[in-house]
Amino acid sequence: MYLNCHSYFSLRYGTIAPEELPVLAKKFGIEALVLTDINNTSCAFQFVQACRAQGIKPVLGIEFRQDNELMYVGIARNDEGWKELCSLLTEVSLSGQVLPKIPPALQHCYIIYRKLPKGIELLEDYEYVGIRPEEINHLYSSYVRNYPDKLVIFSPVTFADQDGFRAHKLLRCIDLNIIIGKLQPTDCAKSTEVFYLPQQLADTFSQYPHIIANTQKIIDNCQIEMQASALHNRRTFTGDEADDFKLLTKLAINGCNRRYGHNHRKAVERTQKELKVIRDMSFCAYFLITWDIIRYAHSAGYFHVGRGSGANSIVAYNLGITDVDPLELDLYFERFINPYRSSPPDFDIDFSWNDRDDVTDYIFKRYGKEHTALLATYNTFKGKSIIRELGKVLGLPKADIDLIVHEPQATDRHHPFARHIFKYGKMIEKFPNYLSIHAGGILISERPLNYHTALQMMPKGFPIVHFDMYGAEDLQYHKYDVLSQRGLGHIRDAVELIKENQGKAIDIHNVAAIKEDANVRAQLRSGNCIGCFYIESPAMRGLLHKLRCDDYVHLVAASSIIRPGVAQSGMMREYIQRFHQPDSFAYLHPVFEEHLGETYGVMVYQEDVMKIVHHFSGLDLDESDILRRIMTGKKKSSDTFRQLQQKYFDNCKERGYPDDLAQEVWRQIESFSGYSFCKAHSASFAAESFQSLYLKTYFPLEFMTAVINNFGGFYSTEQYIHEARMCGAQIEAPCINNSTFLTNISGTTIYIGFIHLANLEHKIAHAIVAERIKHGEYHHLMDFVHRIDISKEQLEILIRIGAFRFTGKNKYELMWEKNAVHNPMIKHVHTDTLFETEPEHYTLPILAETEHEQAFDEIELLGFALCNPFDLLQTAFRGEIMARQMKDYVGKTVRMVGHYVCRKWVTTIKGEIMNFGTLTDVEGHFFDTVHFPQSLAKYPFKGKGIYIIMGKVVEDFGFPSVEVYKMEKLPYIRDERY
Repeated sequence: MYLNCHSYFSLRYGTIAPEELPVLAKKFGIEALVLTDINNTSCAFQFVQACRAQGIKPVLGIEFRQDNELMYVGIARNDEGWKELCSLLTEVSLSGQVLPKIPPALQHCYIIYRKLPKGIELLEDYEYVGIRPEEINHLYSSYVRNYPDKLVIFSPVTFADQDGFRAHKLLRCIDLNIIIGKLQPTDCAKSTEVFYLPQQLADTFSQYPHIIANTQKIIDNCQIEMQASALHNRRTFTGDEADDFKLLTKLAINGCNRRYGHNHRKAVERTQKELKVIRDMSFCAYFLITWDIIRYAHSAGYFHVGRGSGANSIVAYNLGITDVDPLELDLYFERFINPYRSSPPDFDIDFSWNDRDDVTDYIFKRYGKEHTALLATYNTFKGKSIIRELGKVLGLPKADIDLIVHEPQATDRHHPFARHIFKYGKMIEKFPNYLSIHAGGILISERPLNYHTALQMMPKGFPIVHFDMYGAEDLQYHKYDVLSQRGLGHIRDAVELIKENQGKAIDIHNVAAIKEDANVRAQLRSGNCIGCFYIESPAMRGLLHKLRCDDYVHLVAASSIIRPGVAQSGMMREYIQRFHQPDSFAYLHPVFEEHLGETYGVMVYQEDVMKIVHHFSGLDLDESDILRRIMTGKKKSSDTFRQLQQKYFDNCKERGYPDDLAQEVWRQIESFSGYSFCKAHSASFAAESFQSLYLKTYFPLEFMTAVINNFGGFYSTEQYIHEARMCGAQIEAPCINNSTFLTNISGTTIYIGFIHLANLEHKIAHAIVAERIKHGEYHHLMDFVHRIDISKEQLEILIRIGAFRFTGKNKYELMWEKNAVHNPMIKHVHTDTLFETEPEHYTLPILAETEHEQAFDEIELLGFALCNPFDLLQTAFRGEIMARQMKDYVGKTVRMVGHYVCRKWVTTIKGEIMNFGTLTDVEGHFFDTVHFPQSLAKYPFKGKGIYIIMGKVVEDFGFPSVEVYKMEKLPYIRDERY
């Protein structure tokens, strides 16, 4: 009898989890439920599964609303009906139109109105009017009673109880952005929207048995067959599965010959073995579609990196999907695909951040809008944001809300409403708030996606499905991860800048040669990797020093052990210790020495766990991967885990291993599984790191310019400009005759782009460049203001930063001249003139700039000075030692002066806060500091600037740092203008 049930995917309206609806229904003896979330289909399959588990008949529908007004409820008679409803909601979202008052004819659906858009006598066979239980006593006076065949029970379910009703009202206030006192009855559900016993509803409508019969007929006539199946995915690339396999085989064999040369027996055997598994598991189309995406990207000149477990596949390597050689690194295909794996595989394909959208657009156009969509993510209510939202709804002042947020335990000082905030905040925690876009997951389906979900258009111009990656996995959809990262932008832009600035064409894709380049390896070993993808952070710089890392294999390992899980477990330090003292430990068993020799017996990678399980105990590689996956998850109580665990110990016994050895290896497998990392993933990152290193080594100025222009690196723009200067660049402030919107390079001179000027409008920046390209350089200030429509404030920004310094006039002279030549009240229209107007000549009093005035203007407008920041200090003291001398002072207390770069916050085992700092000395070189809790509490960092530090120089595996005793921020000289 329940034709209108809401889950919490009726966003900011419903309060019941989709899997809880059938549980509650079962308690009330209800045999069938219709899920009709408001303009949402996120949990359809989740609801269907939950109903089947409880023995309740699931029916699917959608409650269509426009601006919070209920238009009608659509109920699907079958899967075709569900597609019709999803298609209607999709069309409205994609077109940007409003819902029609009368839905189009739907052949496989029922439509229920609450407010009739036409006379009841005009309703079609599938259209009905819903009567709420509280309205039954008024039905006798309504004309609709004369149409008994068109009436059904309409008893919505939105919450489980009165606490749920209160939570619902709070959600409605959040949705409407109002305080609770402003909430109107029409803004929310009625308090009666809960489950009732079937007999209660029957008794309520007992005088109108035809209404009960109509309602039951609708439920009886509905049947949803929705199932999980890999057949939902695009099944073929060519149109025929056999042809797909032939094409994939041809591409893989040709690629094998190209990658390994002809007659490479091991590579051919591995390729043929993988092809058989790919065919048997029906993944040919998956590989070919991924190959097609890469092919398009390359045709457009885009760079890509294929990473993730997909890099374990030699077929992927042969097809050019990845650049990681699985034979070189002993990677197992079973880590990517094996017959025992229930979850679908996925490739992670990275493109530059400004290329990714075009690749995505190609996928949509290639495979069709009905079959292609991005995955959603659920932005949920959580943490402090809930407290702030509920505090605003309850009308609390900001100070009271801040107190509750920052001091949740100080209940004696809280506003009296705080207890309600905590209570209902806990209730709505993890409720979905709105749908967002997954980082890069794309679905390509065989049948239209509307058979499972409606689509929602997003601001980026691509639609999303309503479910997230876990919902996709439940339905057995395979996602294609098309991701973006800044590192590829660095590489692509650097290659282009090298061609423009030096006229050289660089083959950055010859990774094999780059990995063996002696100069690149020396650059890696130095740790001077600022700007280089994944290896530029202070922690990585320290690790590279400690490991004396200068080759690909060890960089792959370093990229894995730097991750938090390994470091926190103590195994990173153990790895470094074993590297420096390889005779200080003994391998547990010869299998460990044979298969973990390159990592000194430490299971750094997920593949290492598989190797040990396989080679030590004899489990198949497929089984080894399943065991590894279970250990990293929460299914250790599963039957599969127990069976594999038993098989492991049985095999160990058959092989004659002592019980204590088998137990210790098992303990290590369990321990390492929790934090080990995918080796293929690290290898992909390391390959990209080598490409960055090559550019940094041979073309440092173009490379650093590219890094500056792509933003989003580990460090600030200031630090990257500093690094460019350290590499030999002459840094120039923005100039109207030399700068572009982004930073550019000419020879060894780097001109900072207009984009870095605070408050300079982008349209002005673009106009300056466009006009210069069209009509030539600007000759003087008058010429500039006659050609560019610019306000007084915008012009002053350019004058202050020195963008007119080519005129030979200082900024005070230019400010005077501005008043004479610039009239912003006159509408600017550029027209070519026959004769150039000569600037007026007049004599000004001497107007001199102070010594450091330019630096202070740069700090205000760029965020940093372009001079050496140490020149701005009041003191002439620059430290007792420089960073390059630290190793000579190990164990000694020193005073150093450093310019703040960054710091890392760390919480100790005792819950105390400590910092790891990074600074540069007056010579521009890095040094690192350690601030233990007691020292940090007394001498904290105070933002950007230059600090004098006193502490002891310590050394860890050859890498020096300073344990800080005292620290103070040093004052700058005064800006003499103020």
